[in-house]
Amino acid sequence: MEVIGAPEGDLRTPTEAALAAAGVDRGHVAVAFVSEEEIRRLNREHRGRDRPTDVLSFPVDEAGPAAGPRELGDVMICPEHTEDVVEAVVHGVLHLCGYDHETDTGEMLALQDRIMEGLA
Repeated sequence: MEVIGAPEGDLRTPTEAALAAAGVDRGHVAVAFVSEEEIRRLNREHRGRDRPTDVLSFPVDEAGPAAGPRELGDVMICPEHTEDVVEAVVHGVLHLCGYDHETDTGEMLALQDRIMEGLA
């Protein structure tokens, strides 16, 4: 896992907890901390929403058999819009693993809550 511009704290643990909960045993994830302007630009360009947000995920590969660790993708976090960086990491990683709270019936957020309880 690569963490770019991270505030203090261990992000490996919540990343690995989210991957394990999603059933992904090996994969590469990059976590980057970006400015409010950058997250707004990314949100506008990729989601058509011209406003800042807390976390965005950009998956690289699709789930399925792989010869080695999956290239899961990037999680972008805007600290200015994030109350809990650990929760944002878990949320973003779950999106990289194929979960989507905007289309499921509550599974992703329930799993996120269970992961956060396990990290407490």
